[in-house]
Amino acid sequence: MPLPRTLQGAQAVTIDEHTRLMVRIARMYHEQGMRQADIASELHVSQPRVSRLLKRAGEVGIVRTTVSEPVGVFTGLETALEERYGLAEAVVVDAAASYDEVRPIASAAAAYLETTLIGGDSIGISSWSATLLAMVDMLRPFNSSVASSVVQLVGGVGQSQVQVEANRLLTQLAVSLGAEPHFLPAPGLVGSVAARETLMADEAVSRIAEQWNDLTVVLVGIGALEPSPLLQRSGNALPEADQHQLRELGAVGDVCQRFFDADGQLVHSDLDQRVIGIGPDVLRAIPRRVGIAGGVRKTAALRGALRGQWVNVLITDVDTARALVEEDE
Repeated sequence: MPLPRTLQGAQAVTIDEHTRLMVRIARMYHEQGMRQADIASELHVSQPRVSRLLKRAGEVGIVRTTVSEPVGVFTGLETALEERYGLAEAVVVDAAASYDEVRPIASAAAAYLETTLIGGDSIGISSWSATLLAMVDMLRPFNSSVASSVVQLVGGVGQSQVQVEANRLLTQLAVSLGAEPHFLPAPGLVGSVAARETLMADEAVSRIAEQWNDLTVVLVGIGALEPSPLLQRSGNALPEADQHQLRELGAVGDVCQRFFDADGQLVHSDLDQRVIGIGPDVLRAIPRRVGIAGGVRKTAALRGALRGQWVNVLITDVDTARALVEEDE
């Protein structure tokens, strides 16, 4: 039965007044910064009603919340990376203003460790990465121990003038984290399968290899097929013949000297049998695998590493992140 005309009019006035009051309360609270108690006093309504109307204003769209990213913050891009590649976390930094693209990524990696290491981790780290070296230089020592051990993932023995960098990387990280360092006393790459078998059977090497199974976090660089200057100087870089073979097999990059193709699949070659380092299956079973790398020239390598789940946390620069999101669409 329809309401009498007079009641319909009264109802319309009541609804309009309700909305008007809701908007006024929302403006007083959100724009003028007034407390709910003061709003209630000024408008002669109860404080619970003020609270209910503020909540309702959000539900019906009178009040809408927006978040504006400050310059240099890229949470939208980070979320896009995480969703596209199934990452646990992505950290994206602006490297455009820096004369050295390594330093902003290294700084972000140091900050990431400072905020996410809370104790009890066993950490593995690769040996020949300029970005990881820069990261440990920027890492502030913790007040208490946040890791039990730091373990080398790839052989760190090389040319004497460069080997000191691999040793410093492990030692300095362990000191900063209050952890015990564990060195892998072998080169990263040997000339034959027989040489690798001999070294892996050595007690000092096998003791380190056993610890790889217990790691909870790894920190790794992601390399393109062409060796980095640091790796080249170390004496552990691939000979040109091996690079050519890997290129023919479709390799685009590596993590810990384990090479993969554009889809992230391990490229099988005799090189795998000559690497002194953590194996692919053991590596990808570690719960938190942090890749720290950038530069658009490494886009194909990073994309392969993400597709193949070689890392599940990525710390990179904004240009590389955009290329990873846009070019994979």
